[in-house]
Amino acid sequence: MAALHDKFGRAITDLRISITDRCNYKCVYCRTGNEGALFGDLPFADYLRMARVLVGMGIRKIRLTGGEPLLRKGVVEFVRELSKLLPVIHGAPDALVRGGQIGARADEGVRPYTSNHPLDIALTTNGHMLADLAQPLKDAGLARVTVSMDAVDPDRFARITRVPTGYDNVLAGIRAARRVGLGPVKVNCVLLRGFNEDQIIPFGMFAREEGVIVRFIEFMPLEEGRTWSPATVVTMDEVLARMAEYRPLEEIPHAASETARRYRFEDGIGEIGIIAPVSHPFCGHCSRIRITSDGKIRTCLFSVWDHDLHGEMRRGASDEELAEFIRSVVEKKEERHHIGEPDFVHASRTMVHIGG
Repeated sequence: MAALHDKFGRAITDLRISITDRCNYKCVYCRTGNEGALFGDLPFADYLRMARVLVGMGIRKIRLTGGEPLLRKGVVEFVRELSKLLPVIHGAPDALVRGGQIGARADEGVRPYTSNHPLDIALTTNGHMLADLAQPLKDAGLARVTVSMDAVDPDRFARITRVPTGYDNVLAGIRAARRVGLGPVKVNCVLLRGFNEDQIIPFGMFAREEGVIVRFIEFMPLEEGRTWSPATVVTMDEVLARMAEYRPLEEIPHAASETARRYRFEDGIGEIGIIAPVSHPFCGHCSRIRITSDGKIRTCLFSVWDHDLHGEMRRGASDEELAEFIRSVVEKKEERHHIGEPDFVHASRTMVHIGG
C-alpha cells in the first residue's frame, strides 16, 4: 500500500486510538461533571484490524488514549498484539532487503519494506491505575507513557480533577513508570488561568526532582462546557517568562512534526516542553490522525465531522477497501485550525470523546 499523505503533502505517520471515552476523573477544563461516556467501546479485535491496515500504510507510531484507557480490561493484551505489528517504511531504496535491512544500489528504484524495528507504542493516562499496570504494560511492548497531571499540590489537584484522593495514586504511577523503563516519562499539565497558572515553577522543580519531562499545554476550546475564551489561556511566552524567574532555560532542537517546543534547564538537569496550539500553531507539520472509541476517523482535533471507519468494517469491507476509504479521508485533512478567529466553529466532539 502506498504511503499516506494529505493534499498539503504532509506524511501521516502517527495514529492515536481512543479505546474508551469513559474516565474516572472529571477535570474542570475537560468535563462538566454531568456527562458520562457518550460513545461505546469497540472490541479490541476491531481496533487491531484498523491499526494493522494503517500500519501497512506507513503509520509508525500508535498512541492509546481515552477517556482513561487503563479502565479497559484487556488493555495489556491489546498492547501485546499491537507490538507484533511491524511498520512498513515507504520510499526506501528498492534493494536487497534482508530482514528489514536495506542494501541500496544506485540503479534501483524505491518500494516499501518491512522494518525490523518494532512499532512505537505509547499511552496517555491520568495515572490513577498506572502503578499496578506499569510493569505488565512494559512487558507487553509499551514503549512510553504520558501522564496527565495538572498540579503538584494535592489540594489543587483535587480541585481540578474533582477526585479527592487521586494525587498519591498518580504520583505512584509516575514513579512506577520510571522504575520499569517506560520512559522518558512525560507529564502533561493543561494550564488554565484562575486554576493552576501558579504551578509553573513548582512543575519545573518537579521535572528536576522526579526525572520526568513536564509539558505545559495551552487550554484549547475542547471542553464539554464550551466556556473557553482567550482570557483563560496561559500562553507559551508567559510560561517561559515565569520559568525564567526560577532557572534559565535553553531550547532543544525538535523535529518539525513534534507538537512540543522543548527546553532544558541551563545546568542540564530537567526538561520541559510547551505545546502551544493557540499562540504558536504547528498545523503545517501535522502528521497525526485519530480513531475515536466508536471507530470514527478524525483528521484534526477540531474537525466538524467524523468518518465512519468501523461502519465500513460492519458492511464487510476488505482490508484493501478500508485502505482506500482511509486514503480518501486523509485527502480531506484540514490545513489548520481556526482557534480565536471570527469564523471558528467548535469541534463536533469534545476532547474526552475524541481521544487526546
